[in-house]
Amino acid sequence: MNRPSLNTMLLSVGLGFCHLASVAQTVTPVTDFRSGPGNGIYSYASSSPATVMELLYANRPRPAATAQGQLVLPANAAADAKLPAVVLVHGSGGIYPEQITYWAKLFNEQGIAAMVIDVFGPRGVKSTGEDQSQVPFGADTADAFAALGMLATHPRIDPKRIAVMGFSRGGITVLRSAVTPIANSSGPAGVRFAAHLAMYSGGCAGNLTVSPKPGVFGPAPILFVHGDADDYTYLSDCKTYAQRITAAGTPTEFVTLPGARHKFDVDDTRRINARNNTKTKEGCPLEFDVKELKYRDRRTEEILNQASVASINKDLCADKGASLEGDRKARDAAGKAVIEFLNKVLKS
Repeated sequence: MNRPSLNTMLLSVGLGFCHLASVAQTVTPVTDFRSGPGNGIYSYASSSPATVMELLYANRPRPAATAQGQLVLPANAAADAKLPAVVLVHGSGGIYPEQITYWAKLFNEQGIAAMVIDVFGPRGVKSTGEDQSQVPFGADTADAFAALGMLATHPRIDPKRIAVMGFSRGGITVLRSAVTPIANSSGPAGVRFAAHLAMYSGGCAGNLTVSPKPGVFGPAPILFVHGDADDYTYLSDCKTYAQRITAAGTPTEFVTLPGARHKFDVDDTRRINARNNTKTKEGCPLEFDVKELKYRDRRTEEILNQASVASINKDLCADKGASLEGDRKARDAAGKAVIEFLNKVLKS
């Protein structure tokens, strides 16, 4: 079967901008990784939850879906070694080459396996930058959990040392997968992500944000890496959110990259103006309380009705336009911080 999606690499520069480079490869359908497959592109069962409520309640029906991911194992690891692994979740521009050529390569050099998942390709979508409704955010989280379940069956992977790393929109999955009620309902039985890495993350402000009350986030540590020139997902929102998560009892670390903009980890150093890409305004006060199952205004802690949510979203949250720019110096700094974090939290 020829696969036009995962390795039809999208050189994404932000949540939505992309440059297409076609490379058709074979995808292998599997039900699990018990046979210990090597490097390759695999498809496996997932679902497309339409709302966060479907993530929170496993008994709610959700459309079945096919997930796809590229498994990249370290070349020089001992055959009997139990490897740590990282699941990589792309942003709204879809898969981009540096997830393999930079991040997976970096992890492999440290003896860490990587699985780069493609949320959009199997669903017939290339980019959601200008219209996020094309793929529900719950699908990203479901596919990441499906990848976790697959990796946990691989005889060369240590199921207790699997992390998730998300970029921009993928950062929403990183944060949602750290929420205990979501992981308990939608995560694979008996296994959880051991660490969460949010790169220039979405989901730090706005109606996709989960209120960080005590007990909401699990004990697995979270790393945020963010550029201070990012005008797509704002440093101030993620820094405040990380502080609130820490105060609620989950260990977090925050790395600030001076001068770095959104999508700093691509090779292309041109600055791109994504004028039509949707984003959340800095300081948007909306967030979702998974205990009350209601939206709140984090400024007042007031529970909001639908009319109030719509009004606040229109006036204080909905926006468009951002700048996107690769920065190899920032990427190298991010890579160093990521490896230091993983070496610390995924120790055998």
